[in-house]
Amino acid sequence: MIQAKFNLEESHIHFLEQCKAHGFKDKSEVVRNALDKLRLEVEKQQHELQESALLYAEAYEEDSELKALTESGITDWPT
Repeated sequence: MIQAKFNLEESHIHFLEQCKAHGFKDKSEVVRNALDKLRLEVEKQQHELQESALLYAEAYEEDSELKALTESGITDWPT
């Protein structure tokens, strides 16, 4: 396994020192677990943003008033 060096706050160190009391076999398992959860959350947020963007694009395509409003804003925008 690859090792990495990084800085932590005192509260993080305190939590890591209690890893076995929280059911982890060692400090590395705590960090790996936390990173896995963070990665999944970031991926979920990215997916939700993509879905939202698609819904907005679809709504834009179907709404002629919104298109006209957007175009008027672009036309009046200083260059």
